[in-house]
Amino acid sequence: MKKRFGVVLSLSLGLAAGVLVSMGTSATAEEPRQPLPMQELRAFAEIFGRIKENYVEPVEDKVLLEHAIRGMLSGLDPHSSYLNAEEFSDLQEGTSGEFGGLGIEVGQEDGFIKVISPIDDTPAQRAGVKAGDLIVRLDEKPVKGMSL
Repeated sequence: MKKRFGVVLSLSLGLAAGVLVSMGTSATAEEPRQPLPMQELRAFAEIFGRIKENYVEPVEDKVLLEHAIRGMLSGLDPHSSYLNAEEFSDLQEGTSGEFGGLGIEVGQEDGFIKVISPIDDTPAQRAGVKAGDLIVRLDEKPVKGMSL
């Protein structure tokens, strides 16, 4: 019984020592990770909490976080933006050549979608869409601030 206890104790101590040594050293060639900016993350969490408690309407966590991610990326440069699953699917569809669409070339101006030109013989041209038109709503949803 004593011998068995000694073996179990030795194995346990060896295992614990191995875990501690492996935690202290790394065999990978990765660059050291920078510490997280804790003060800024605390400020973000505080603001998130205040919005949840004090905003004029209830807002779902998922919505707030998605807006935070969108803001983070849009602040980097004019070419970076966040796409949720539906938007990503739409982008893939629109760039695969399989999407018929409305037939307009668009850009952005003052946060709105601006028609650069309607494409000949498309629904947009037949509906009377002209170069320079501003699109302010899509399906009753304001477009101001939306990314292209």
